[in-house]
Amino acid sequence: MEEREVCQIMSNERGKITFTRKKTRILKRIITYLTLILIAVLCAGPFIWLLLSSLRTGANIYDLQFSLKQFTLSNYTGVMEYMDLGKYVWNTVLITVGGIIIDVIFSSMCAYPLATMEFKGKNVIFGLLIATMIIPAAAGMIINYLTISKMHLLNTLLGVILPGSVRTFSIILMRQSYLGIPKELIEASRIDGAGELRIWTTVMIPGIMPSISTIVIFDFIANWNSFLWPIIVLQDPDKYPLATALQYLNGSFSYKFGYVAAGTIISIIPVLIVFIICQKNYIEAVSGAVKG
Repeated sequence: MEEREVCQIMSNERGKITFTRKKTRILKRIITYLTLILIAVLCAGPFIWLLLSSLRTGANIYDLQFSLKQFTLSNYTGVMEYMDLGKYVWNTVLITVGGIIIDVIFSSMCAYPLATMEFKGKNVIFGLLIATMIIPAAAGMIINYLTISKMHLLNTLLGVILPGSVRTFSIILMRQSYLGIPKELIEASRIDGAGELRIWTTVMIPGIMPSISTIVIFDFIANWNSFLWPIIVLQDPDKYPLATALQYLNGSFSYKFGYVAAGTIISIIPVLIVFIICQKNYIEAVSGAVKG
């Protein structure tokens, strides 16, 4: 009997400990989810506020209350009627796609020898590349402007694209991705008679697609939202990208914030679409970088 009682007591104690652990685990999950929800609300709050402001007219922008009676698309139709939206979107597409293509091609080419070849001054070149990241982007605007002027590219979309087309971050990211590809594949390709160009296109590029997707996302966001540099280079307002053209909505519509909000939402939509398309490879690249 005593042994049964002892076993029963021990079983009850184990049950209490298990129940306490479950409660602690559930409490931790609740706190984690609440924290994540709070962070999500703080991050998405400005976007939601902007979206609601674009779907109503004549209301106080600081009024967070929204009802279906206020719902209207007049702000969107107003922006499209006033602005030649297609022209500005096309300019932005040319700047963005051109910048992405140049960055991906030249960054991948620059990173390839830094990752796979041995030559004098390799570490010095890589160190200088890293050092350039310390220099603020604004510090190079005067030099970039003078260079573009000497090349007779002022007031051209090419003059907007070229100065920021090849990014140091892209070269470093691709170099690190190249280092993750087994050297045996490269050596086997060389033994089979493949040249460096073929190795680069058929072995290396397919192996770094997550990093390329990451670069596409960052370049798309940077080029699509480009504002200051186009104003400096372009004298013709008809060549402005969308982000630059939207700034004139403030004065043009006597500070109708609903129009500004609608134009901003229109400019955000392509960024969200590109991120959704590339997010799988982007997450793989980030997780790979963390593991590395």
